[in-house]
Amino acid sequence: MLKKLFIVFKKDFLTSRRDFMAVYIMVAPIILAVCVQLFSPGLNDTTVNLAMFKSDDAQHIAYMEQFAKVELFDSIDEVERRVLKRDDIAAVIPLGDDSGYEIVLQGNEDKIIENYAVMLNTFYELGAAKEETTAQLVSFGRIVPPLKSMLVTMLISMTIMLAGMLISISIVEEKYENTINALNVTPISQTGFVLGKSLLGAVVTLVGIVCAVLITGFYDINWFMILLMGFTSMLLSFIIGFLQGLGSDDVMEAAAGVKMIMLPIAGSIAGYEFLADKWQWTMYWSPFYWAYKANIMILSKTADWGTVLLSAGMVIVLTLLVYLLMLPKLRKGLS
Repeated sequence: MLKKLFIVFKKDFLTSRRDFMAVYIMVAPIILAVCVQLFSPGLNDTTVNLAMFKSDDAQHIAYMEQFAKVELFDSIDEVERRVLKRDDIAAVIPLGDDSGYEIVLQGNEDKIIENYAVMLNTFYELGAAKEETTAQLVSFGRIVPPLKSMLVTMLISMTIMLAGMLISISIVEEKYENTINALNVTPISQTGFVLGKSLLGAVVTLVGIVCAVLITGFYDINWFMILLMGFTSMLLSFIIGFLQGLGSDDVMEAAAGVKMIMLPIAGSIAGYEFLADKWQWTMYWSPFYWAYKANIMILSKTADWGTVLLSAGMVIVLTLLVYLLMLPKLRKGLS
């Protein structure tokens, strides 16, 4: 039985390598993960950039680097060219007579940039230090960038959809080659055929999730939790892929049908992020909601096993309900 499953998997993999769309679907999660890693801001990233001379006092530079992103330059011409670029940046350069510093601006920066640079340099000249403040730092335990964890979780949801699209394209090709009708006279059963066709989608789902998590730097999360949600999410890929593949007559129709799954995915994400706690129950019908909820808590390092197991159980139950409702259609498509 296992040998027959891997024969189907090998055939799908070799066939997909010759299809541009299939190859793109397999590498898209990795490409998107790289983009998230490159462009998503960190939790403690400052929005204020400062330009300074390399020849400035080392203590002054170190002080400024505690509170802003500092770029160092050799000459006033380099500083002026940097300030004149399109982004907002202030230059803090020493006066020639050692009587202090001046703030150099392009003139169209946000007022907060100017005020921040002036106040920060004033605090330095007054000798103010973080240790001398009477303010208290209160932390809510958000040690992971919230935007980054949200983008990666959305990427995981998209990976589920793409894996389903890959399965649906493979099913459409089988229909086009009329191999589904020949299934009844082959040694492999319908169950074995379904499992074999699902293997490629399962591999793409798990590899895509693992690569997305690793590339974006979430190394120290609970991997047992994320893999558990990955395995349960595979069920969604199977259902999406087979329903769209068996119900479509060509590849473009199958791809368009799977793209429609983005609506409940987007709705589930929006529901979790924007609905008040008292209205969260309105999204309990969606397996994508439970998968998103568990994954974002895992990446934010706030998940506990009770929540993860509940979410995984709801994904399985809701997916099985969809499967049972669509079972007659699946059997008809495979006959």
